[in-house]
Amino acid sequence: MRVIAGKARRLPLKTLPGKDTRPTTDRIKETLFNILQPELLDARFLDLFSGSGAIGIEALSRGAALAVFVEKNPKACVCIRDNLSFTKLEEDGKLLNMDVLQGLRSLEGEPAFDCIFMDPPYGQGLEKAALEYLAFSSLADENTTIVIEADLHTDFSYAEDLGYRLERSKEYKTNKHVFLRKRK
Repeated sequence: MRVIAGKARRLPLKTLPGKDTRPTTDRIKETLFNILQPELLDARFLDLFSGSGAIGIEALSRGAALAVFVEKNPKACVCIRDNLSFTKLEEDGKLLNMDVLQGLRSLEGEPAFDCIFMDPPYGQGLEKAALEYLAFSSLADENTTIVIEADLHTDFSYAEDLGYRLERSKEYKTNKHVFLRKRK
């Protein structure tokens, strides 16, 4: 796995061994960032369920001003710190070693993020819990792009009832990216 574009382009990133994380492939990451690129310059980027930190690091490499990483696994946090240091992007990264809902509560009161990305473990409903929290949070507003990486069968029909509108969905072989935005 590597950084695809920007100031840290081509630098390899560490990942956790084993099946505890599912690193986003370079091809899928490139597709995702081709969609997000117009929103990244000087953006505030929130990477939830960060794993190796590859998505937030890609955002920083492509021009985001700040990336906040929220990850509860201590081994993954070591990996994120190492990747930020190796890519020389640690100055613009903030790591919270805690559960996602704890992380969101600790960030409350800060300005809204421009982009929030989450890649929770599949099949546990963690994306729904995060979306329920964000629906009433100052961390996301109608200008915030929220992207969820999920398996192909994850149902997001509840999102409209929470006050979100589906902007787009991009499906791959085994997973998808769902793009949401709060309604005004």
